[in-house]
Amino acid sequence: MATENSTVEDIDIYEPDNYVEQVPLADFATLRKHAPIHWHSHPGGSGYWVVSRHEDVVKVSKDFNTFSAQRGFVLVDDLPDDILKRAQGQLLGMDPPNHGPIRRAVITRFTKKLLAELEPKVRSITTDILDKLEPRFVDGVLDCEFVNDIAGELPTSVIGSLLGVPQDMWSQLRRWSDLQTSASDPDIAGDDEETKNASVNMGAYGYQLAEERKGEDGVDLISLLINVEIEGHKVTEMEFASLFVQITVAGNETTRGLLAGGMLELIKRPHLYNELENDQSKLPRAIEEMLRWTCPLHYFRRTATCDTEIGGQAIKENDKVVMMYSSANFDETVFDNPNEFDIHREHNPHLAFGYGIHLCLGANLARLETRVFYEEFFKRYKSIELIGEPKRIRSNLVNGLKLMPVRIARR
Repeated sequence: MATENSTVEDIDIYEPDNYVEQVPLADFATLRKHAPIHWHSHPGGSGYWVVSRHEDVVKVSKDFNTFSAQRGFVLVDDLPDDILKRAQGQLLGMDPPNHGPIRRAVITRFTKKLLAELEPKVRSITTDILDKLEPRFVDGVLDCEFVNDIAGELPTSVIGSLLGVPQDMWSQLRRWSDLQTSASDPDIAGDDEETKNASVNMGAYGYQLAEERKGEDGVDLISLLINVEIEGHKVTEMEFASLFVQITVAGNETTRGLLAGGMLELIKRPHLYNELENDQSKLPRAIEEMLRWTCPLHYFRRTATCDTEIGGQAIKENDKVVMMYSSANFDETVFDNPNEFDIHREHNPHLAFGYGIHLCLGANLARLETRVFYEEFFKRYKSIELIGEPKRIRSNLVNGLKLMPVRIARR
């Protein structure tokens, strides 16, 4: 990892090892200052443009005609042709006109009204998860691993419940999700065959569920998506298989990272923990700061559809363009004191959920889950502290923790 005095040439933000200790924020700052549109080598040959400033990330996100999500997909590493074709069936890998009808079909299921109706369900799931921890307390104290015992349970349970996936498959959903996003970490990766087939197996399972519920009158999210026509378009079983992968993976990764990463920052700053505990009306603004700070994905890629430019830098057709959300969220020209974790931050146009037509579908669901979780956590427990060193996922894509040993005390 480069240091604060590093030159642009010293910086390597591709190497997953450089994200293990911490997010390389000093490197991002160097890029924003000296090379905001930076050509970065790739171990597979050639390279890609790193877009590190907030305004340029927004520009690329908005201009879907010039910067395609579909041409080459959204990962910096090129996918094999067979996997690429399936990946392009996911909403995050679609360009208009294919993108619009399917996104609108999904977004109608995540309106503010429907989310308000979901809140009791999310709260019930949260309390069930915390109830299951009760037998493990000894003299009012529980030592546990926060990421997997608590933070990972909530989003998996919420998504599994909304989709109507049998509960005995929920752990498998999380495993498939982890293999697709974090296989660069040897503690998470499976064998080559398991990792390679994770997306295929997950999509096949989604296809099976869609087939079973086609023509039925269920109220789960699968039935609502597969049986309703939106603007003349009905989601097919094959389209749903790709949607299933995206919804499940995004639902797991985003909220788990937000819950664990946000709690870690509060543990480090007990005065902020106590402030939120005593005045939970401050949670919505605090959650936005947690999102800015923990930013679940470091980047997404686009591919130039023609010769163009970004920030005065010429970009050639088919060049890879990588939007560094983790850098944009610390852009000093946009955020006051960006390196301060400030739960009172008023101006917070973070890009943790992306921007434009590919803004995360479950953004408001993640916010809801996180708010409800903290409300219920504060209600039950009087303190939480680290009892071991947290460990980050070895990944240049996923920004998250894989382990966080904690001690929780009951009220």
